[in-house]
Amino acid sequence: MSVTIRPIADTDAMAAARAIREAVFIGEQDCPPEEEWDGHDATARHLLARLDDGTAVGTARWRTVLHNETPVAKLERFAVRKAHRGNGIGTKLVHAAIADAEQAGFSTQMLHAQAHLETYYARFGFGSTGERFTEAGIPHVAMVRLSDASDAPSLPTDEAVDA
Repeated sequence: MSVTIRPIADTDAMAAARAIREAVFIGEQDCPPEEEWDGHDATARHLLARLDDGTAVGTARWRTVLHNETPVAKLERFAVRKAHRGNGIGTKLVHAAIADAEQAGFSTQMLHAQAHLETYYARFGFGSTGERFTEAGIPHVAMVRLSDASDAPSLPTDEAVDA
């Protein structure tokens, strides 16, 4: 079954993304709700992964932040429903978020990776800044990626990504 990743454009899709985040971050990882619902959703760009039958299975968001006094895209809130993990959906969401941020003009992306996923994000060109910290009780590492023509993912120019 293929996966389509699209920017969220309506309240139903946003509700589906919130349900995924609640199940993964609050339910599975015991993240406090006040940390998950951090007030940035209204200004972030959200992506939703759906199966062919319309089932919402994954989500991510990115938003503009300052890094070394320069606006960059901060990729965050990557979540895939437990029953659909191990099928490459998370990888497709990372590629889609990078491409979406690049299409919006951001050549630099950053993220706060859960520490056990540092090598996973390194596969996409993210490098550790050396900053390590705990967020929602989980060890994290700050990572940055600078896009260039040789490592930028190639995706269709419309807003949908068929993966």
